[in-house]
Amino acid sequence: MTWTEWFIFLLILQIIHGLGTWKLYVKAGRQAWEAFIPVYNAVILMKIISRPWWWVILMFLPIVNLIMIPAAWVETARAFGKDSKLDALICIVTLGFYLYYLNYVEDVKYIKNRTLKPKTSTGEWITSILFAIVAATIVHTYFFQPFVIPSSSLEKSLLVGDFLIVSKIHYGARGPMTTVAAPMVHDTIPKLGIKSYLYDDNYEERNTSWKNKLQLPYFRLPGFENVERNDIVVFNQPADTLLNMNIFTPDRNYYKPIDKKTNLVKRCVGTPGDTLEIKDGYVFINGKQNVLPPRSHLQFSYKLTLKKPISSAGEERMFYNMLDKADIDDGFRINPDGSFYLAAVSDEAANKLRVQPNVASVEREVQEKGISGDVFPRDPYHNDWNTDHFGPLWIPKAGATVQLDKTNIALYKRAIGEYEGNKVVTRGDEIYINDKLATSYTFKQDYYWMMGDNRNNSIDSRYWGFVPYDHIFGKPVFIWMSIDGLMNGGIKNWKFRWDRIFTTVSGSGERTSYFIPFLVVVLGIYGFNKWRKKKKASAS
Repeated sequence: MTWTEWFIFLLILQIIHGLGTWKLYVKAGRQAWEAFIPVYNAVILMKIISRPWWWVILMFLPIVNLIMIPAAWVETARAFGKDSKLDALICIVTLGFYLYYLNYVEDVKYIKNRTLKPKTSTGEWITSILFAIVAATIVHTYFFQPFVIPSSSLEKSLLVGDFLIVSKIHYGARGPMTTVAAPMVHDTIPKLGIKSYLYDDNYEERNTSWKNKLQLPYFRLPGFENVERNDIVVFNQPADTLLNMNIFTPDRNYYKPIDKKTNLVKRCVGTPGDTLEIKDGYVFINGKQNVLPPRSHLQFSYKLTLKKPISSAGEERMFYNMLDKADIDDGFRINPDGSFYLAAVSDEAANKLRVQPNVASVEREVQEKGISGDVFPRDPYHNDWNTDHFGPLWIPKAGATVQLDKTNIALYKRAIGEYEGNKVVTRGDEIYINDKLATSYTFKQDYYWMMGDNRNNSIDSRYWGFVPYDHIFGKPVFIWMSIDGLMNGGIKNWKFRWDRIFTTVSGSGERTSYFIPFLVVVLGIYGFNKWRKKKKASAS
């Protein structure tokens, strides 16, 4: 739905509300017309039901309002003496239309100074839980959200099993687009395996519009910094290959609402307006090799050949010790020729291996230049691109214009069509945008190039292209928990990485844990509050 459609929809809701409550407003000592004025009617309703004015704000926040609006229905019925469990149930089941019955049929009387405290401990418990969900949803949606690292694409910087706090305020919180969804749940409800949001029955069709089921247009609150080169960023995968959080299908894309696409975390190596090229696996931006921050380590796959094959348990232990000394912990496999394939090795680790007495060679595995790879944009004019030799490629920038022809339309077709909402068709050597012949296009939003530091083990922009700004989710700022073995089948395999718990994601120098200072502060606050209560009790 567009903003205009939402405006009309909300006006209709105000009329429905006014028709169903104007007599109740009069019985509460207000004027009938006050029930029809948008927003103002909600402010007056809060006075009638003796609830704080800020409930109005919560009633207009997507997702949160799915709890607050039914709460307002129930509280309205209670304000007129209908405070049984059955009345509350009828209010919710009838989507608030029970108020029509109270307005036109039942001779109810307004209770001016009613008690707001629930009658039973169960009611009090339910109220507490609902408001805890509301508070958590607001924090989760507009401020900070937890995230766990599931893969090794940013190995060394972020490890599998790192639990992150992702800030949404750095780049500006993106408002939820999917308005009817379970709070604090992403694509799929855990255990149940069903979608967590209202979706189109034809969601698998390529041209499905996500604006037809109460979808809000994209909007973002102001942030206090822009996405910079080499930032680690959480974003929604543009070409989503997960039908749900459990089913991976790499051979196709699923067309989901932007805010329900799979969350990924990668490093932004290319920003709007940059020209990116990959040579021998290394990224070059505007002709200069990109240099990562101090805590980051590029990793590649290597072929390790030993001078003497492993023939005993003692030699096997020596081999593992050698890998440990080189800080290689991502495993290996044996190649058919007896050499070893190492999946994630930094340049520093490779140099440590080369000086070991039993090592014959350590060779980085690089795809040859000109050899075709299954990479973006998968068209005949860029058939010689692969993961290690890629580009040059210009990254679109909002307001910038690119000249289009048959040799580069594949690079920008998805951005122009899918991400910016245009119809793009090629007919021979001609390009048509919205049925008009086009030789150029001016982009509406910024785009970014996201890659993993573990270059040979990362599904990233090399495979699905640009990441639009409206897909940017947030910035990881803090590791609050880190567990080794999280993905290895059960708690018995877990080991806490104490040196990573309560550490910052970014920064220079050695990683520092703030876990002990945190515990000291928590215990200090606890002790102070206990002392204060004891002093207050003794004084009384």
